[in-house]
Amino acid sequence: MLLSRLNEILSQRQLTALFQPIIDMRRGIIVGYEGLIRGPSDSPLHSPMNLFKVARANNLSVEVEHMCRRIVLERFAELGLPGKLFLNVSPEMLLLPQARHGETLSYIDELGINPDKVIIELTENQPTYDYDLLREAVMHYRGMGFEIAIDDLGEGFSSLRLWSELRPEYVKIDMHFVQGINQDPVKLQFVRSIQEIAQESGSITIAEGIETQAELLLLRDLGIAYGQGYHIARPNPHPGMDIPNEVASALHRNGVAVYPHKGAFGYNVVTAMKLLRLVPIATPAMTNTEVYDMFIGAPDLQTVPVVQDGIPVGLIIRANLIDRFARLFSRDVYGKKPCTTFMDPHPLIIDRDTSLQELSRMMVEADHHHLSNGFIITGEGRYIGMGTGQDLMREITQMQINAARYANPLTLLPGNVPINEHIDRLLQSGARFHACYADLDHFKPFNDVYGYRKGDDVIQLTGRILAEHCDPNRDFIGHIGGDDFIILFQSEDWEERCRRMLSCFSAAVIEHYSRTDRENGGYISEDRRGRKVFHPLISLSLGAVKVEPGNFLSHHRIAAAAADAKKQAKKIPGNSLFIERRQGLALEA
Repeated sequence: MLLSRLNEILSQRQLTALFQPIIDMRRGIIVGYEGLIRGPSDSPLHSPMNLFKVARANNLSVEVEHMCRRIVLERFAELGLPGKLFLNVSPEMLLLPQARHGETLSYIDELGINPDKVIIELTENQPTYDYDLLREAVMHYRGMGFEIAIDDLGEGFSSLRLWSELRPEYVKIDMHFVQGINQDPVKLQFVRSIQEIAQESGSITIAEGIETQAELLLLRDLGIAYGQGYHIARPNPHPGMDIPNEVASALHRNGVAVYPHKGAFGYNVVTAMKLLRLVPIATPAMTNTEVYDMFIGAPDLQTVPVVQDGIPVGLIIRANLIDRFARLFSRDVYGKKPCTTFMDPHPLIIDRDTSLQELSRMMVEADHHHLSNGFIITGEGRYIGMGTGQDLMREITQMQINAARYANPLTLLPGNVPINEHIDRLLQSGARFHACYADLDHFKPFNDVYGYRKGDDVIQLTGRILAEHCDPNRDFIGHIGGDDFIILFQSEDWEERCRRMLSCFSAAVIEHYSRTDRENGGYISEDRRGRKVFHPLISLSLGAVKVEPGNFLSHHRIAAAAADAKKQAKKIPGNSLFIERRQGLALEA
């Protein structure tokens, strides 16, 4: 039944061409269209996936693909669409002996289309293995004046290999890596890497599947040249020749997108392999004397794992064995006995892929002697080496230091490195923005009286309130450290957002005080000299500075100016906003 319906579609040319615009994200103009095809709307072969599936099953792939090409080309010429046409071609079609390589060129000549307006877009439906033959076919098309694009980079079976082999003029990034890129640091890094390779190879990148303005602007900031997707325009039999006003205004608007950030420990997933040390092993058949001699011959050797047929069975500790042998007659009694006599039969054994965070948790929960004895590292259950508690603690400490630079572990907001990177991006783009420094007043005495746990709760509350009143696609909030935050506003209504932050904080912070202190508006405590001092409730001070293109040359100067504005805000009693304006200073409570 489906075969007869397919034959009917072919004989009566019951296919409709649709076109989806592809835009230049720097200039904000349409540079071309991808030609798409649909079967009859009332047919199970309406979708191209079903259409080509039935065609392949009945050896009609060549006929169907050529019919699709002809209809797309005819309609493109008939509509007089500007720019280039991206024409879908299956790589396997180019490799078939019966594929008619000259038909497309002769047909576009009939239609009056120049070959340099047509991009052969290789759409991969199944693995392509004959790269030499495919390269010859592509060279044949290039020789006729066509350019080449690879579709769905990152999705197909061999798209990266195709890129390397064919060196296409255009590379289309699969929508999986585009959609949600503004919320996914891994997708961001993937697309950034693709862009870097494209720059080196001379390819133009096209992001497919753009569905939101946030995705659009972030991709533009990454340097992706072209884009297409529902946010720009849906496929249409009568596509527009200009991009929508909403898209144009967003692309031309001054500013930069906010990159997604990784939480604490998110920048490096380090495993136990980082701690691996190669240590000589003993077998259960070895004697205590033989192991003792191993320790004597290697003064730095603290533990010897006992391994049988590749499987760890225990751990011998240097201090324990030497102490035993130091006792009167002990060496004579135990020297020839198996080394398993004095081994720890229950050592800590961990897999090489265990993260250091998980390993640290295991060490804390395990018996304390494992921290000094170390642990055995295995791969698929087989011994590969040892790790020490000292190495673990040193690595965890360094990770905490590095993580704090990228994300504050208390609020999980971006730390100093991404803060500075975002300011630099704003400066390089020539964007106008406001840098707002946020700081808590009377926080230290609160910490002293109510404890650090309560203090952490207030800092987390502050971070949440600031974040809730920012536009996540336009405003960047970072946690400098302690009770200091910075917000980089691109929102036009930034001042109103600041006032809402102050109001919300004022209402929320009182819940962290006792009823008596709330009623009194503060509390009395002793200062460092033992004097009784009244401390008011914690308040929030915001100091803002306007950044115009050319006014500041570095993130250091912006941070210093915002910090100065914050100092002025702290002079105002209660929750306050101080704005340092270009024309002068304005004081606002």
